[in-house]
Amino acid sequence: MTGQATVGGSGRMGSLVALGGGHGLSATLRAGRMVADHVTAVVTVADDGGSSGRLRRELDILPPGDLRMALCALAADDDQHQQLTSLFQHRYGGTGALAGHAVGNLVFAGFWELLGDPVEALDAVASMLGVTGRVLPMSPVALDIAAEVVGLEADPRVVRTIIGQVAVATTPGSVRRVRLIPADPPVAEGVVEAIEAADMVVLGPGSWFTSVIPNVLVPEIASALARTSATRALVLNLAPQHGETAGFSAEQHLHVLRQHAPEVDVDVVLVDPRMPLSGTEREHLDRAAAGLGARVMVADIARTTSDGTMRPVHDPALLARALAATVTAGADE
Repeated sequence: MTGQATVGGSGRMGSLVALGGGHGLSATLRAGRMVADHVTAVVTVADDGGSSGRLRRELDILPPGDLRMALCALAADDDQHQQLTSLFQHRYGGTGALAGHAVGNLVFAGFWELLGDPVEALDAVASMLGVTGRVLPMSPVALDIAAEVVGLEADPRVVRTIIGQVAVATTPGSVRRVRLIPADPPVAEGVVEAIEAADMVVLGPGSWFTSVIPNVLVPEIASALARTSATRALVLNLAPQHGETAGFSAEQHLHVLRQHAPEVDVDVVLVDPRMPLSGTEREHLDRAAAGLGARVMVADIARTTSDGTMRPVHDPALLARALAATVTAGADE
């Protein structure tokens, strides 16, 4: 087992790095704040839809939506900063040019134009929100995702290439593999150093092919993950995702990670008991985890939403408890 991080008597670790995007990353960041003194978000930058896609195309900047969500997840808890966080998350209504844009997306775009650098712009927004950690893009250039998809033709053996995060996430076919455009992109400043210095690195939860896997397709990130001494935790989704992983077993998620990043091992795979696993499925999952150098840990890391849908979502407090337990257990081995 590579991970050697320990949690001190306070139940906290020094630093945690979380990789991904969207709501899954936000949950991990909120959990990370509860167990680590410093949290760094490494955010996927391939979004091409909604406000992010419009600003990306019109201003030639990184898509800001997932970056904004990560910043808001790490914002200070006092009333003043939380009010500002609510403003950043607010979307303009109406039918004009601003309709659908989140305020925080526009602020980030403005700082980038003023400062000329995406990382400096993110640090400036982080200062406004009282963020004690850091939010970094996985790459300083906007990326596209290209997916090999089957099931779109009458002949199930025919493979088609779908390009674009939104198109991949909503494809009615079955994704087999993804790649980044441009291939082998550069890593953003500070990302490798954060991974190498971390006590824990967390992958997932999130959209597997469009939020989680893209991070390990950046060569320098994959290399850093392979050599870091941090405890590397992989948090599985609560259910297969329509479009991307429909019909996937828990085991298949791990095979996909190994396929895309053969040099990256992990130390623990976190699974919520709401993901149903028969005895045979658990055996397959354990075997797939062992192929990554990991053990499987089943823990309550989710709650049921109160919005009437009754769908489970990852709960930051429960996830924090489980992450702290994985580090403690690893130190005892």
